[in-house]
Amino acid sequence: MRRADRLFKIVHYLQGRRLTTAAQLALWLQVSERTIYRDIQVLSTSGVPIEGESGVGYRLRKEFHLPPIMFTEDELQALTIGARMVSAWSGDDLGDHARSALAKITSALPVSKQHSIDSTHLYAPILCPQQRQNGITLFDQIHQAIQLQWRCDVCYSDAKHQPSQRHIWPLALYFWGYTWTLGAWCEERQDFRNFRLDRIQQLTVLSEHYPDESGKRLPDFVRQMQENEYNVTIRISPQSLV
Repeated sequence: MRRADRLFKIVHYLQGRRLTTAAQLALWLQVSERTIYRDIQVLSTSGVPIEGESGVGYRLRKEFHLPPIMFTEDELQALTIGARMVSAWSGDDLGDHARSALAKITSALPVSKQHSIDSTHLYAPILCPQQRQNGITLFDQIHQAIQLQWRCDVCYSDAKHQPSQRHIWPLALYFWGYTWTLGAWCEERQDFRNFRLDRIQQLTVLSEHYPDESGKRLPDFVRQMQENEYNVTIRISPQSLV
């Protein structure tokens, strides 16, 4: 990544957020903390009003605003296929939001750029409607439970069709190209578990928050997956680590 692009991303990320540490920015941009410190210094000496200090965190003054962003052709194609994938493969609510977001982006583009949306010949068809129905029915409920940190009771059928009742703390949803899985902390197993959405026979979202305990958070789940040598790469935005 060019340094100019990295500086722009730092400013864009800091805007409108609370204190963000150099470690969080380094993880997001996949560079060292020392590089972030140098970038912050360059931005500050260039007149960007960044407040904070190393070891504490950084933020932009509220009066600072970036100019409107213009997308490249490749970026518009990426946004279009991304919205189509979310619309086809996620829940109804999130799909509606994806279509709405794409419509807003299209309406804000110059006429000369709007054709890039319609001429993007990249699609996300629903290849198996029945499989989608089985796995997506619960998507919106689980997504909301993750956002609100609500405990859930599930009746789950494993690969051998053996049912079990679980009390879980939902952490994240993952799409593997053919099915969604839910990463969660399982109270019965006292460990992290993955649950395929199409094998959840019954779901009850409880209106009670699960505690924010060290060792049972999303970064801990990701770390355990990596230690177990799953051949996957999972990118986490810095705010999810706060």
